[in-house]
Amino acid sequence: MNEGAQKVRVAVLGCGVVGTEVVRTLVEHADELHARTGTRLDLVGIGVRSVATPRDSVVPTDLLTEDLTGLVRRADLVIELLGGIEPARALILEAIGSGASVVTANKALLAQHGPQLYAAADDARVDLFFEAAVAGAVPVVRGLRESLAGDRITRILGIMNGTTNYILDEMTASGLDFETALAQAQQLGYAEADPTSDVEGLDAAAKAAILASLAFHSRTSLADVPAQGIRDITPADIDSAAQTGHVIKLLAIAEVGRYDGTPGIAVRVHPALVPTDHPLASVRGPYNAVFVEAEAAGTLMFYGAGAGGVATSSAVLGDVVAAARNVVNGGKAPSESAHAALTSMPPEAVRTRYQIRIEVVDRPGVLAEVAALVAGRGISIETVRQGAFDVDDVAELVIVTHEGSESALAATVVDLDTLDVIKRITSILRVEGN
Repeated sequence: MNEGAQKVRVAVLGCGVVGTEVVRTLVEHADELHARTGTRLDLVGIGVRSVATPRDSVVPTDLLTEDLTGLVRRADLVIELLGGIEPARALILEAIGSGASVVTANKALLAQHGPQLYAAADDARVDLFFEAAVAGAVPVVRGLRESLAGDRITRILGIMNGTTNYILDEMTASGLDFETALAQAQQLGYAEADPTSDVEGLDAAAKAAILASLAFHSRTSLADVPAQGIRDITPADIDSAAQTGHVIKLLAIAEVGRYDGTPGIAVRVHPALVPTDHPLASVRGPYNAVFVEAEAAGTLMFYGAGAGGVATSSAVLGDVVAAARNVVNGGKAPSESAHAALTSMPPEAVRTRYQIRIEVVDRPGVLAEVAALVAGRGISIETVRQGAFDVDDVAELVIVTHEGSESALAATVVDLDTLDVIKRITSILRVEGN
């Protein structure tokens, strides 16, 4: 489309919470968006599964259609808010093939099929924007793709799921157990009726895969991201963390380095102990925060609302404005790059630290026996804290290791479980952020 064109034809796919907010902005702020983009954004249709479903009064019912394929073929810009894999993937490819730019908030789709979609958009010379797919209104995608394009990013560390952060925050602040905190999150609308994707770490893993692809210029998919959730975190874990000056957060981590001499990327999601003086420890409720470490820029922190219809729609509309400007001017934004082509490394290659809580027989020599076994695996102990139990002849040891390979640390835990002096391994948590 040439500069000075009178309108950009916009199609919205999906009219749930986020879709409704996007439609509201397109309708109620049409003149302001015109001023910002230099063109009229003409909403030509809203694709839905059923036109009979009751909608907010702001949604123009005459624009509703169940013919989603026909809708994308007559649009210059498609906003995909359906979620899920299909038909979203096919519709985005149809839109790209028809010469339309695409804005999506679909993290699950990008985490699984991002490489296919990125390549299709590049071949068609159209934009594929997805700021809303990671951390809601927090502009971390654009920061990585554009602002830090000339720098070398080495590590990303962040809280990328507001549901789990709310649950862990309530367990810490109010002493709730996991199930009670989850039920409270569901009542407040922070957690879905089926919270599996959130509490098992899959949502954060999808976001981590997207950011790793951008940051390290290498194709990373959800299959490359091992994820551990927070279901097993107990009030005792929370109390123990507080005693050592930590809080527990579900972290997504992506870093580039050398593993056994081979350059590669390590991405993972797991609960971890974070020192209380680390900025991530103060991220409360359903908020997100992402630390980015770069060689020239140093450490940057992106913080803000990570979910919710209004917050997510803000990110979507930011992408819509950028894409519409490019449609008008015949340009294209910087796209995802895979020139580095680094390999995703196996989880056991990662170097980390463990905190291991164990119940042991309370008698002389036990600590020396445990320390000898740990040292035999090539792992050194940073601190040991011992506390008495109410149970006779049982004590608790809390061991924090120095950094070691995940494989060696995991093998150490297996060995500890074979010692006669150990009654039970209570919990194993990684330590990050020091």
